[in-house]
Amino acid sequence: MNLQSDDFELFGLERRFAQDRAALDARWKDLQRQAHPDKFSAQGAAAQRVAMQWSVRINEAYQRLKNPLKRAAYLCELHGAQVNAENNTAMPTSFLMQQMQWREELDEAQGAQDLAQISQQCRRAERDVLLKIEQLLDQSHDFAAAVAQVRALMFIERFVADVNDRLDQIEN
Repeated sequence: MNLQSDDFELFGLERRFAQDRAALDARWKDLQRQAHPDKFSAQGAAAQRVAMQWSVRINEAYQRLKNPLKRAAYLCELHGAQVNAENNTAMPTSFLMQQMQWREELDEAQGAQDLAQISQQCRRAERDVLLKIEQLLDQSHDFAAAVAQVRALMFIERFVADVNDRLDQIEN
């Protein structure tokens, strides 16, 4: 293992958005077994510290690879297309209009049924964006175009969290 490897190399995966979650989970467990500090107890404290660094690095890579949003952003950045979500909020007009409509619907929601309907709309939009991201990253290799979809997915995930917070308020 090489600390300088990117997450995909570390896990022995092809650099692509579409990943088999079960295979990813199994590989993570295997890597964690290999790097577990207890396996190095006979080799002293220095070897255990290195193993701990490996364990942390493996966990960081796993967190990035298992999350579709983080994985997409990471792939874009590996190919020189920076997401810069904090600085670049430009979005297509149609997506901005959709955001406004969802916000209005959330403000006007009267109960759990309204919120569930909004959540369902968002989940459909999220699936559509994930499919676009996969196509842009894995088939077209258009990392610059994928960046806009990654930012859209960031908004959708934040908005779904807001909807879920409102649902929690109603239920409690």
